[in-house]
Amino acid sequence: METTPDIPISNLRANLNGNVIAPDDPGYDDARHVFFTGFDRRPAAIVRVADASDVSRVVDLARETGAELAVRSGGHSRAGFGTSEGGIVLDLSEMNAVEIDPEGRTAWAQTGITAGDYTKATGEHGLATGLGDTASVGVGGITLGGGIGFLVRKHGLTIDDVLGAEVVTADGELLEVDEDTHPDLFWALRGGGGNFGVATRLRFRLHEIDEVVGGMLMLPASAEVIVGLVAAAEAAPEELSVIANVTKAPPLPFVPAEQHGKPVVMARMVYAGDAEAGERAIAPIRALATPLADMVRPIRYPEIYEGPEGPRPAIDGGTNVLVDGLAPGAGETILEHLETSTAQIPAAQLRVLGGAMTRVPDDATAFGYRGAKLMVNVAAMDESPEEGPEHKAWASSLATALSDGTAAAYVGFLGDEGEQGVRRAYPPATLDRLDQVKRQYDPDDLFRLNENIRPAEE
Repeated sequence: METTPDIPISNLRANLNGNVIAPDDPGYDDARHVFFTGFDRRPAAIVRVADASDVSRVVDLARETGAELAVRSGGHSRAGFGTSEGGIVLDLSEMNAVEIDPEGRTAWAQTGITAGDYTKATGEHGLATGLGDTASVGVGGITLGGGIGFLVRKHGLTIDDVLGAEVVTADGELLEVDEDTHPDLFWALRGGGGNFGVATRLRFRLHEIDEVVGGMLMLPASAEVIVGLVAAAEAAPEELSVIANVTKAPPLPFVPAEQHGKPVVMARMVYAGDAEAGERAIAPIRALATPLADMVRPIRYPEIYEGPEGPRPAIDGGTNVLVDGLAPGAGETILEHLETSTAQIPAAQLRVLGGAMTRVPDDATAFGYRGAKLMVNVAAMDESPEEGPEHKAWASSLATALSDGTAAAYVGFLGDEGEQGVRRAYPPATLDRLDQVKRQYDPDDLFRLNENIRPAEE
């Protein structure tokens, strides 16, 4: 890792509207940690920027000093990209304002706002943008990677609702980008991650979504239930999106004691439409087995993000694969792997895709694989970083077994897989185009703590 002992902290403080947290300051240990607590890195400075001018100054400083620059929205990267050993962390969490135009059905959101807070704010107007499935994820991070959440089948990826952006590029300049202004950069931002600059604000399209049928349904896991759930979710109307975790039952109060530690399917779902039609759509999933817990009911959409998220794990040795469907024997394969994992929380997460996501042309954004019908997101979360290699190998083995011969992946759920991960996330033609945009806007690869697209050589 690069170290930068000569970052002028006093000068940085004097020129910023936000706050600088240095190693000797109170609160440093809390501020330096990201979501996965096993990344025990010590930045030279953590800068909680207040506005775009702060972002420009931090970017200029990193460029001029050669400091490693980590850009943090929510800090949920599996690879710990939101922190640095000896570099500068540009923390966007204080940039969390949202401006809503209810009549025009659009919103400008600063990229430090979380998915939960954004959805709560837009929900006050009966409006929503599809984000992820976790309240604490930063809007900037999830959007730039693509965004696959509870509205993916009804309204597509998060990037499909991005209408414009404000971006600080590697030269410290603040650009306004959209389909007509810097269209190449606008294309790359939508799926290319943080490779091209720091997005400080994003303009989103909003949809009329107020009351939905949603919540969590827990079923005992069997091969038949796993396969049946995917089939039922695929056959359901596009208003229904399902995110199902096949895992070992946690010792929660609503889980029968005799089920603790046994395989279960925890399916979170949203039907974005009429309540009666939603109940009909979900009925085939309920009928797969006698539910162990059934919390699916008519709710206001923001409620899907409410409730505790649980303790933060030290590591997640996971990966993902985008496939056309479950291969023969997939249910048995998942259950067999769960039995062999030594991780505290092993899981195979199944996200049924299709619908609106597939109707956007492949070359309209930098997202690589719109035709995929299913995402398998394998997680191996644990409190022991030392066991990371073992859990990573387990996750890779399960993902390979379920891959149906494809290496395609969603960039937002990759770990630190290097160049191989980048090549999994983007088809060759998409990656070539991203290379060219990278060379134009970040030729020296200042923004490299990400699934890095290295600048193409002349």
